[in-house]
Amino acid sequence: MRLKRPLLAFVFLATLRAEPAKHFDGNSWWAHVKVLADDNMEGRQTGSAGLRRAEAYVVEQLKLAGLEPAGVDRFYQPVRFIQRQIDEAQSSAALVHDGVTEALELGTDAYFGSKIDVGANDLAAPLVFIGNGLRVPEAGVDDLAGLNVKGKVVVQLAGSPASVSAALTGHYSSIGERWKMLRDAGAVGMISIPNPASMDIPWIRMTANRTAPTMDLDDPQFNEVAGLKVALTFNPAQAEKLFAGSGHTFREIAILGKERAVLPHFPLAVSLKAKALIRESRLESANVIAKFPGCDPKLEDEFVVMSAHIDHLGIGAAINGDKIYNGAMDDGSGCALLLDLAHTFKRERERPRRSLLMAFVVAEEKGLLGSKYFASHPTVPIKAIVADVHTDMFLPIALGRTLIVKGLAESDLGARAAAVAKKFGVNPIADPEPLRNSFVRSDQYSFIRRGIPAVKLDYGAEPGTPEAKPYKDWLTNRYHAPSDDLAQPIDFAAAANYEEIIRTLVLETANAEARPAWSADSFFRRYARN
Repeated sequence: MRLKRPLLAFVFLATLRAEPAKHFDGNSWWAHVKVLADDNMEGRQTGSAGLRRAEAYVVEQLKLAGLEPAGVDRFYQPVRFIQRQIDEAQSSAALVHDGVTEALELGTDAYFGSKIDVGANDLAAPLVFIGNGLRVPEAGVDDLAGLNVKGKVVVQLAGSPASVSAALTGHYSSIGERWKMLRDAGAVGMISIPNPASMDIPWIRMTANRTAPTMDLDDPQFNEVAGLKVALTFNPAQAEKLFAGSGHTFREIAILGKERAVLPHFPLAVSLKAKALIRESRLESANVIAKFPGCDPKLEDEFVVMSAHIDHLGIGAAINGDKIYNGAMDDGSGCALLLDLAHTFKRERERPRRSLLMAFVVAEEKGLLGSKYFASHPTVPIKAIVADVHTDMFLPIALGRTLIVKGLAESDLGARAAAVAKKFGVNPIADPEPLRNSFVRSDQYSFIRRGIPAVKLDYGAEPGTPEAKPYKDWLTNRYHAPSDDLAQPIDFAAAANYEEIIRTLVLETANAEARPAWSADSFFRRYARN
């Protein structure tokens, strides 16, 4: 394929902010992105030759920057996976209403998820609508209250009522927490309807790679969906079919969901017949882990983790003639940032009090699997990890006036991140779109579940403002698409300022007397180690 040329959106540093970047200009960061997101890397699919080439480049750069190996095999931490792929030609789904069977068109009406029990699962079961499908004791929410779901397939709309915070929404809507609740109640399957008010990408692109393999860690302890017989994602534009004869319409449900109102719960008049044939295989890939030693004899055995995911989606369905999902922003941008920072530490001869650990984790796109494995099998003592600062798709595509701090109120690490952002002329805000559940959709969540305070920082804006348009357009047109490549506009000044924020945050955390601490009222404080 012909090499794509970047469309460079130059912005003068003089127009940026009162506090200009001191260590970065965006160019060295972009040089790393250009390598990681080159067509030669073939989209960095987990387990692929392209990903191995990308990881070899990362290791080479870490060596040049003087970092020490901190994996199991030098810089590498091997991770084994089970790969699952649906045979759509041998699979089918239909709705049954008053004895009439209506076949569903896979890809148009719905598509199967492959993280289910393996084999040709023939299933016939009634359906029940369970609202957002959440049980949140802290907010008094129980969407199963008064419902009998035993032997049934539940239907749920993505999202949460306004009474549930973004952190609680993210935690309880994760597949592990949700299915544990449903399995205990006797459900056999799930149908999920994306909330039209918070869909990141159009349905046509959601389904473009619907038969691509999914993965799980090759260890039963990590199997969060044991007993799940069927999983379908249903097109919101076709969802009225599910509500036929129920006395409700999807239109009314979607309106309530957009407003984050409490949703009704009721049996549906249609039932589901489904057959999903899943085939399994196994493969191995690796995380890349490096160490930058601290200088304080009392603190050098503690670590501040800087993480980013190195994988992306590989080669998939062609869009506008392009089938390589380069992942320049997602997450070539984060990996390039870590490499750029590593080189500045060497150039500046800067040694923080605590040690730094750089984790380039794999299989994020498969469900945060690489970070989940590292957090469960860390290459340094888990009690020695004091914080994780995660960078994933930070989007320096506009001037960058606002920084969304995921985890802002959960720990004093969030407060520190907000204070650093202000130093560099950027306005920090909490997650303004809790419906997107983004708090659990990146690798910082794997660290949080092990009790480690963590933050993820993204450029963005308040929804509905003019400043939000480029970010919304990017999600619609480039997120998980081949157009997330080297031919997209980049604001180098915004990238440089972001790098300065991350560098300052990491060094302040590594040099502080005390470890970051959870806020007293944080839900995630329960995971903290005593």
